[in-house]
Amino acid sequence: MKTYRLAVLPGDGIGPEVVEEGMKVLDALTKADSSFQLETTSFDWNSEYYLKHNRMMPEDGLSTLKEYDAIFFGAIGDRRVPEHIPIWDLIMPIRKNFHQYVNLRPIKQLPGVQSPIQTDGPIDFYVFRENAEGEYSNIGGRLYQETTDELAIQNTVITKKGVQRLARYAFDYAQKNGVRKIVNATKSNAIVHSMRLWDESVKEVATNYEGIAVDDVYIDALVAHLVQRPESFEVIVASNLFGDILTDLGAALVGGLGLSPSANLNPEGDFPSMFEPIHGSAPDITGKQIANPIAQIWSAALMLEHLGRDDLALVVMNAIEQVIKTRTALTPDMGGNAKTFETGDAIVKQIYHQM
Repeated sequence: MKTYRLAVLPGDGIGPEVVEEGMKVLDALTKADSSFQLETTSFDWNSEYYLKHNRMMPEDGLSTLKEYDAIFFGAIGDRRVPEHIPIWDLIMPIRKNFHQYVNLRPIKQLPGVQSPIQTDGPIDFYVFRENAEGEYSNIGGRLYQETTDELAIQNTVITKKGVQRLARYAFDYAQKNGVRKIVNATKSNAIVHSMRLWDESVKEVATNYEGIAVDDVYIDALVAHLVQRPESFEVIVASNLFGDILTDLGAALVGGLGLSPSANLNPEGDFPSMFEPIHGSAPDITGKQIANPIAQIWSAALMLEHLGRDDLALVVMNAIEQVIKTRTALTPDMGGNAKTFETGDAIVKQIYHQM
């Protein structure tokens, strides 16, 4: 029997609502399979905490989280707190200090989910987004504020090491899964310094993977191709900003943000990895129990894969797909009238049915 230590950060808005359903699913797995056990600790590090303490987490927050095997995160954001504070005082310190340099986002059209566009086949690809540097680097500043000469500089940080460790992870995935082509999202024709280094670094990694081609596609063309023929993609490697935009578009193609999970991975296991849906805290629907918990539950499946329990991840995904196909407990964003907890209950029921 293996017991994993799990840090739970429900966050703000609908975060606690969907995290509760994710934990319900994980609890069902521990009851159905004695070889998988969890020791969980919940942390109230959110905007309410910030309003009380003027910080998003305690001074020793990172050292506390470091002792866990994984972090299960909900959503963050509150209208009472400036938008950049939860990002830069909570999410970014975790991602950067724990070297969670792979942001893995599956864009998969589940059976029974209708895409808003017509395709020649199912949509099923992975975006490997660089997660620790790139455009989301807090380097720069503003001058001459509140004058007509005001200016702002925001620096992008691209390192050969950062690009190549992400690319290796993506190529390893491609090699393991028989993928013969990786699409490299770039804009090196216009962003001639950072993006040229990006392209060169990806190409250098590619030389170690015989039989896997690299297709450089400019980001503006790539978003068009994703709308025109999303079924043709299997693996996309992208910078922090490009990957963020591409996956929100991808989510819209496969049912919306309520069906879109993510994993912030430290592949070496030196630090815990973090698993969260890509949607926000949705303050407009908070407390109404209409938020879709599937993205959060799918994120739990990604966590199970990372912890080496592919078997349990498959159980969770089969349960999600069965609930969608039967359409017995879908939330309003999917055309149903179920409450958040009813969707969670239906998925749990399917898990027990399988095990």
